[in-house]
Amino acid sequence: MTRIFTDYQERWLTGIGLLALVGFIGWVDSFFVMWLFLGTIYMFAFYEAMKLFKLVGPGAYFWAALLWFFAYFYPNPDDLFYFVAIIFGASIAYFHNFDKRLILPFLYPVSGIFFFLILYNDFGIAAMFWLLVTVALTDVGAFFTGKAIGKTKFSDTSPNKTLEGVIGGVLVATAAGTYIGMIVAPLWIAFAVTFFTSVASVFGDLFESYLKREAGVKDSGDLLPGHGGILDRIDGYLFGAPMMVIALRAFL
Repeated sequence: MTRIFTDYQERWLTGIGLLALVGFIGWVDSFFVMWLFLGTIYMFAFYEAMKLFKLVGPGAYFWAALLWFFAYFYPNPDDLFYFVAIIFGASIAYFHNFDKRLILPFLYPVSGIFFFLILYNDFGIAAMFWLLVTVALTDVGAFFTGKAIGKTKFSDTSPNKTLEGVIGGVLVATAAGTYIGMIVAPLWIAFAVTFFTSVASVFGDLFESYLKREAGVKDSGDLLPGHGGILDRIDGYLFGAPMMVIALRAFL
């Protein structure tokens, strides 16, 4: 057990620093501060996605920044993705040489990060903490369970991920996340939302692994020592946040 901490010391230290920053943002509990914090993550993640998809286009960064600016004022940020779809559809129809792949970073990670803001705006800081605990424990639980008893490969996309680890991570996250979720919702809803969010986060992690394999890179970036890039750190949340919002809207 001690070796796990010493071998991944840089990763743990970076993780602790990130948790302290996120804890401070949560303590402040200000929509403007949250928007600014998420916006910083958003632009770095967009940059890394452009590299993963092997895309160039300064105009894409302008549209990404403009969307986030409007998200501060617009009451339903998820609607803005359809605005992007209309713009891209019109551009494809009008400009015959328009690169259709430029829609990809708006699908991932932009649409996912918008749900972070929606979750905070609609359900408050408690729901953000719920999401953080659920996704983090899915990842941590899978890591330790996989190291302890993992034998069965979960997917060819991520050879180091085991089925035993995934199940262990989901169980740990569901147990702890349900307890946290009761701040926001009744027991059975907290259980269902946590379970679906945890499972979704597993596939968020797997999807980013797929993108990295397709791009032929180990990490999406090198901004976070021991973790890689921003996308490497938030991959589970990019599927988990939309799932939590969808589940809460369905059950509450």
